Amino acid sequence: MTDGRPALLLIGSGEQVWREYMLRSMAARYRLHLFSPRPASWETGYVTGCTVLDTLDVAAMTAAVRAHPEPFAGSLTYEETRVEAAARLAAAVGHRGSPPSAVHACRDKFAGRRALERAGVPQARSMAVADLESARRTAAAIGYPVVVKPRALSASNGVTLVPDPERLPWAFAEATRIWFDAVPGYAEAVLVEEFLDGPEISVESVCRDGRVAALFVAHKTLGYPPGFESLGHLVHGDDPLLPDPAIQGIVQAAHTALGLTDSVTHTELILTADGPRVVEINARVGGDRTAYLGGLATGRDAALIAADLAAGAVPDTRATTSAVAGIRFLYPPVDLRVGGVDVASERLPPEVCDVRVLAPPGSALRLPPEDHVYSRYALVAAVAASEKRCVAALDEAAAAVTVRGDALAVRGASS
Repeated sequence: MTDGRPALLLIGSGEQVWREYMLRSMAARYRLHLFSPRPASWETGYVTGCTVLDTLDVAAMTAAVRAHPEPFAGSLTYEETRVEAAARLAAAVGHRGSPPSAVHACRDKFAGRRALERAGVPQARSMAVADLESARRTAAAIGYPVVVKPRALSASNGVTLVPDPERLPWAFAEATRIWFDAVPGYAEAVLVEEFLDGPEISVESVCRDGRVAALFVAHKTLGYPPGFESLGHLVHGDDPLLPDPAIQGIVQAAHTALGLTDSVTHTELILTADGPRVVEINARVGGDRTAYLGGLATGRDAALIAADLAAGAVPDTRATTSAVAGIRFLYPPVDLRVGGVDVASERLPPEVCDVRVLAPPGSALRLPPEDHVYSRYALVAAVAASEKRCVAALDEAAAAVTVRGDALAVRGASS
């Protein structure tokens, strides 16, 4: 017996603190079946079943879909390392989605750059290089400062601003230091790019039949130079950038250039003095809980929109509210072995809607660039009627959540 909700396949679930709000939303309308490399744990309250298999093995997933006792209305993922496999699975079993080639152009940042260049979409000049000597030549040709970054990672891992030739060897080493088994290997694995000067935003959108509708804009706060660490985000329900023709035009042009047809996407832009320019496009819902903020600020539920799109329904993209929502990530003052994180609940202002401790006792937190999102000991989120009040609430909440512990020795230092 079923309860009338369509069955939807979810490929990978991510970490609970970052993605549970999405499963909660999707499970209200769909019976979710999970494909996962491990048995379900925290997900059990939201999924009706779980198949344990390699979620990068398209053939294995295709066989499992065909062997499932009932058909799925569609399939989707929000995990960056699984977007290509999910796209190939959708194509193999006839689910709605963007072509695998388009999703690959999002995953492989250099392939995406070439597609945007062919279409004349404003972006950073970029070249893929295999070694330090090639990086030197490319940086000299582009002109310093440049940005050096891995070709296929995410979350700003290994991304460094290089002001002069002396810093290039260190930045090149950073771009190759971090790697994951799920990331494809490239002979030319590092990108050297033009530095784009200006504030960074991300635009969450739904692309259906090739037509893009922007859902909300998130304004990013960066830190820990020369890296580009995300310290927080703000989303305005009535952001004037959302209907701006220049933003709409470049986002649509970028999707068309890459060949995206049916995806919820996360497009990163720099607002330069010469207009918006593309940093990259991700063929998935954005991370850092930006979609959670978008829901608070606009009422648009990106998780449910992604599920509806995958299932073949027409997503409801109407805004139902207008507020300002923000999130702040908290980092220790120095590299730290965590003794505990204290939350003074009585000091939290009423605008605070979420506080999450991210680092249990015993955790080793090392600040960027050595580590990135795993340097955070907590997050705080707030929603208010104005940006001024939202930022003030985040400041008050950050002061009320403190970390205790012992400073860690510098790597390589003698004891």
